[in-house]
Amino acid sequence: MEEEKKPVAAPAAETEAPQEKTPRPSGNPGYEPHGARTAGRPGDRKFGNRTGRPSERRGGRGGFRRDDDDFKDRVVNINRISRTEKGGKHMRFDALVVIGDGKGHYGFGLAKSGEVPDAIKKSTTSARKKLYSVKIDKHGTIAHEVEGVYGATRVFLKPAPEGTGIIAGGPVRAVLELAGVKNVCSKVYGSRTPINVIRATHDGLQKLKNYETVMVLRGLRKPEDFKKEAPVKAPAKPVEGGK
Repeated sequence: MEEEKKPVAAPAAETEAPQEKTPRPSGNPGYEPHGARTAGRPGDRKFGNRTGRPSERRGGRGGFRRDDDDFKDRVVNINRISRTEKGGKHMRFDALVVIGDGKGHYGFGLAKSGEVPDAIKKSTTSARKKLYSVKIDKHGTIAHEVEGVYGATRVFLKPAPEGTGIIAGGPVRAVLELAGVKNVCSKVYGSRTPINVIRATHDGLQKLKNYETVMVLRGLRKPEDFKKEAPVKAPAKPVEGGK
């Protein structure tokens, strides 16, 4: 019986020597939550082509965060509001945010939350859901005078020559700057509530018409005239050596 146990004890001595661990196949990659000792940086994974801890990766469960658009946001107003309840006053904050890409597109949103950062985030999300476009002249101004009305607020917008800049108050300036208008004069009449001023400005911008539309409405020109004046694109030159 002792002779039969000897060959079994011999491999035990061999197991004391360090053995090389065979890596896992790349088809089923695994990961270590706290990284490996031989990792290039803290959090690198041993196996697979995915690097970093789940919390260190840019994607996470919500996917990769990509800021492909050029929209900028601006907080116009933050107001503290309260509602009286049975147990006392319930306080919250509302934020008014305007966004725009400076190329003729803008949006605005108003949302409430218990904290200011959350209210700003909700307002920005609301503004991105519905965007508007404005017709801007080649000199960075509007085509004609226009007046926007909302409730008791009236906003008058007037085109200005190049180099004038934006002569407007806070809410009107925020909308015009982020929309891409560079030269304009404005005046606010009536209520100065920020959200009403922005809505009146939006009403005026949506009433704008370009030069071709105005000339056609006045009966001075025909739509066919503008098609004739449009520059004709030259045909593309064939590439040498191509078919």
